[in-house]
Amino acid sequence: MERRVTAEAAASPGWAYCNNGPVTRASLDKQPHEVASMFDDVAERYDLTNDVLSLGQDRRWRKEVAKAVDARPAQKVLDLAAGTGTSSLPFARTGAYVVPCDFSQGMLRVGKQRQPWLPYTAGDATRLPFKDDTFDAVTISFGLRNVQDTDAALREMYRVTRPGGRVVICEFSHPTWAPFRTVYTEYLMRALPPVARAVSSNPDAYVYLAESIRAWPDQPALAGRLGEAGWSRVAWRNLSGGIVALHRGFKKS
Repeated sequence: MERRVTAEAAASPGWAYCNNGPVTRASLDKQPHEVASMFDDVAERYDLTNDVLSLGQDRRWRKEVAKAVDARPAQKVLDLAAGTGTSSLPFARTGAYVVPCDFSQGMLRVGKQRQPWLPYTAGDATRLPFKDDTFDAVTISFGLRNVQDTDAALREMYRVTRPGGRVVICEFSHPTWAPFRTVYTEYLMRALPPVARAVSSNPDAYVYLAESIRAWPDQPALAGRLGEAGWSRVAWRNLSGGIVALHRGFKKS
């Protein structure tokens, strides 16, 4: 896929533009019932485990998501794969109306215990239970990789976003420096599972995590799929050397 950086990138420093228009672990074919069951099982310690495995970087990544979404008072924000709702709190603090949505009932139950005032909603990213043109912004952090049909999810996000609205996707990606990419892959496959055994209620789920990260498309490939789903002005920005990438797009007015 050709990657071109356009004049739009100059207006948004750091963003590269693409001009192409009860299961303990899930398998990489990502059967929805397997993925949901896996996340049900890790819900209680999910946030703690993520903090440990990312060496605290997940907090920085979420701050960058909040800045990219740029939620405003009274805007409607859909936070997909919201889990326990930790990712939804920054949007709520801006005065936006945020809907945390997830298909893991276990995650939603834990979230409701912790933040009972948030309007948690059960939903499948490929068949969202919302009307067309509802939200000013749709975002998903570390969840798109777990959806069986990525392209259907991207189209659904487009459908429920109002004209002129935006999508922000935060997902593990491919480090841009080859020597570091090798070290990172070794960490994923060798170091991550033992660390997960020490802190997670279901370490097998983190073997799936490592495998799914390795199998995920790189930054330009995901940008191309956003364009194919209808999103315009698609751009991405690397965090932590490309371990994570933020992708952004807009729905035409």
